Amino acid sequence: MTKLTLDQAAAIVDAAIDKGRETDCNPLSVAVLDAGGHLVAFKRQDNSGILRPEIAIGKAYGALGFGLGSRALKDKNPQFLAAVAAASGGRVVPVPGGVLILDPESGNIIGAAGISGDNSGNDEACAIAGIEAVGLKPDPGNDT
Repeated sequence: MTKLTLDQAAAIVDAAIDKGRETDCNPLSVAVLDAGGHLVAFKRQDNSGILRPEIAIGKAYGALGFGLGSRALKDKNPQFLAAVAAASGGRVVPVPGGVLILDPESGNIIGAAGISGDNSGNDEACAIAGIEAVGLKPDPGNDT
């Protein structure tokens, strides 16, 4: 496998939302980007806040931009992250909830999922569940 498909991305979104419902999360916005940073699938649950789409996409975009799950970004130098935010036009959101999607055979990055709506730990858990539900490997940026 070398590329994330629309069917896989849509299934990741649906499984992540299902996980959010099961765990009583606040309404989620879920984005899946391909390895090039292009939006492949997105859903926003009813009553998810109006900035949640941009935050979800920013979490996934930041993970792809650094090649690290966004959990690993939160501890980077704040001045550096501010510069990155400016350089990316504000597209990078360096908090947990942006999870790389890896091909389980090669380990190559084929995309990223980003979620916003609940606390960052719950957002991240839902992203991991969505990715695992389609048989792909999540990388949140640590050993969770």
